[in-house]
Amino acid sequence: MLIQNKINRNELRERLMQETFRRITISFYRYVILENPEAIRDELFLAWSELGCFGRIYVAREGINAQMNVPEHNLEAFLADLSSRPWLAGVPIKYAVEDDGKSFYKLNIKTRQKIVADGLNDDAFDVTNVGKHLTAAEFNAAMDDPETIVVDMRNHYESEVGHFKGAITPDVDTFREELPLVVDLLKDKKDKKVLLYCTGGIRCEKASAYFKHEGFEDVNQLLGGIIDYARQVKQEGLESKFVGKNFVFDERLGERISDEIISKCHQCAATSDVHTNCANSECHLLFIQCENCRDKYQQCCSVECQAVINLPEEEQRARRKIHTKPKEADFKKGRWNIGHG
Repeated sequence: MLIQNKINRNELRERLMQETFRRITISFYRYVILENPEAIRDELFLAWSELGCFGRIYVAREGINAQMNVPEHNLEAFLADLSSRPWLAGVPIKYAVEDDGKSFYKLNIKTRQKIVADGLNDDAFDVTNVGKHLTAAEFNAAMDDPETIVVDMRNHYESEVGHFKGAITPDVDTFREELPLVVDLLKDKKDKKVLLYCTGGIRCEKASAYFKHEGFEDVNQLLGGIIDYARQVKQEGLESKFVGKNFVFDERLGERISDEIISKCHQCAATSDVHTNCANSECHLLFIQCENCRDKYQQCCSVECQAVINLPEEEQRARRKIHTKPKEADFKKGRWNIGHG
């Protein structure tokens, strides 16, 4: 049974760019006990391949986490497929804020221990005892109280390009790191109203239950995350208290929520909020790069990586075989350090 793509990624990207129809980028998740994740993974791959879907989907015993795009002409059939599966019927769908349909170029469905790597022992607390879900209007109103604590449950490279005004934005690389750090940071404020938010809501679903288990009395989370907040703000004519870009984990790497650019190029400090991955496949570092530095360094994070991509192809292939790695950049994933290069 064919359950994975085996075509070269460059060819897949080229095919995507040549498509003449529109794709719709969506995301959804659901916590639900699945007895046989591997069988479900195979079943979904076959069904969604038939519909021409692309994306990155994780299936685990605790549920599903999906970011994907669907051909517009097959969207109705895809939604019908979801509804036909009892464990996915009625799952809330979030539609991308900015969508060119080029978010994914292949279908990738994997089984995982968890749909979000949180490092928690789920048997130690009630994961269903989550915080109160707030609409965009309710979230805005709660933020108006100066005593309210707003916490960004995303990684630093996500919050660097966009976040809610006045939010705590922990300097962490992973969700696993953030949970204990925030609990310790707010250990003397457990009686305060706490507002949690993330990209689409999935991280807050687990985090809010953990915070309540740790003794926080008034835990709230943004319904549908930043993605649905932006939709509600536009639809209802609300003030957007989110500034900048919403980082997304697909080919787009971000969708604009407000016009403000709040971050800087990691190489020259010019105003920029465009994430990129280093063009040197041995490195592939995620960082912010302005247009000038993109041209100057050929989309590389360093002169060392730039030198590598300009080697003859035969030498590059030889380096890859022995896993030769260039000098590490002067900044780590998403870390800003002027003067690099």
